[in-house]
Amino acid sequence: MNNPVRFKLFIMMVLEFFIWGAWLPLIWGYMGQGEGALGFTDGQIALIGSAFAIASIAAIFFSNQFADRNFSAERFMAASHLIGGLAMLALFWTKSFPMFFALMLIHSLCYVPTISVANSLAFANLKDATKEFGPIRMGGTIGWILASWPLYFILAGKTGAEAMVATKAIFLVSGIASLVLAAFSLTLPHTPPKKAAAGDSLAWLKAGKRLMAPFILVLFVVTFIDATIHNGYFLVTGGFLETKVGFEKKWIMPIMSLGQVAEILTMLILGMVLKKLGWKVTMIVGILGHAVRFGIYAFFPESQSLIVLVQLVHGICYAFFFAAVYIFIDAAFPKDVRTSAQGWFNLLILGLGDLAAKWTFIPLQGHFTVDGVVDYRSLFLVPTGMAFGAAVLLMIFFNPPKEVAAAASGSAPAH
Repeated sequence: MNNPVRFKLFIMMVLEFFIWGAWLPLIWGYMGQGEGALGFTDGQIALIGSAFAIASIAAIFFSNQFADRNFSAERFMAASHLIGGLAMLALFWTKSFPMFFALMLIHSLCYVPTISVANSLAFANLKDATKEFGPIRMGGTIGWILASWPLYFILAGKTGAEAMVATKAIFLVSGIASLVLAAFSLTLPHTPPKKAAAGDSLAWLKAGKRLMAPFILVLFVVTFIDATIHNGYFLVTGGFLETKVGFEKKWIMPIMSLGQVAEILTMLILGMVLKKLGWKVTMIVGILGHAVRFGIYAFFPESQSLIVLVQLVHGICYAFFFAAVYIFIDAAFPKDVRTSAQGWFNLLILGLGDLAAKWTFIPLQGHFTVDGVVDYRSLFLVPTGMAFGAAVLLMIFFNPPKEVAAAASGSAPAH
């Protein structure tokens, strides 16, 4: 990556997702009832877990509006990560639920909009987004993986209450990374807000009206379905690998991380795939990746090697659908509302899809559990069917106009 601008954008993505990956995997146990943990109730933990969803809603009407209309993207990133990083650092010393929830909400309100802004900043400074965004966004996956290494050394040799107490270092690691990104953001290319056309001062409203275009609306619906399936994967896979497939607990995270390794590779080839297959086929392949994975879960749980191998499909699921959607948004929406448009879709991916997964998969697992034994085949046939249904919706109703369709091959601009 010899282009200095692309290298800076790559580092931006590494830090952006390092911040999130540093705390998310371990925070749930730290908040729970174990020895040395904070002792929050299930309801309190659920409320803290909803902070991202709350922030994704607020971002549409406030933060993304400011980024589109009032602030340069790099300064918005700097200010958001400064405030969000300080809130994250404060969690290291916080033990009471009200203050913990307030600080996590402040962090989320600052952090969640930066995911959309980071995408928009990257697109604004790339000559060929279809070709170049995949390798840039790959930095986010690498950042997520790198976030686990400081914690490995911090928790090495510790068990029980000692390990639980040491877990709060996740907030220091994440907070420091956020402050680093705040400073680094000031070195990013200047990306000023776009002037609104007369009568279009509300970017979120203009982007929302554009959502009503039939080809975008069907993609919006399918994104919600796919986000529900995607988030559901993380809710049920760990227990399935341990109790049904028979892996020891220590192997669960390494096995699931194979999907992130595959994600790096699929991000690298995403541009080539889009140019070869176009928007519709690429996204359908990404959606059907879920059907393949959950179908194998349902019918071949006794094959440990196959279950491990199918984790690689995660890269196809994420890159060929979600990353492709982000690129599509940049092609299909006017320049002055693209951050807000990213925010509308992130509302589904980070917010409502996550909540829907919890409201769907957790009750379903309870429904298919008898005498403590989960009927995983019946459980996994549900997301398999959802994925096939979403693919059919996209196949029939997703028909972008020629100028947007041509953007997948880089042969014509979207506007």
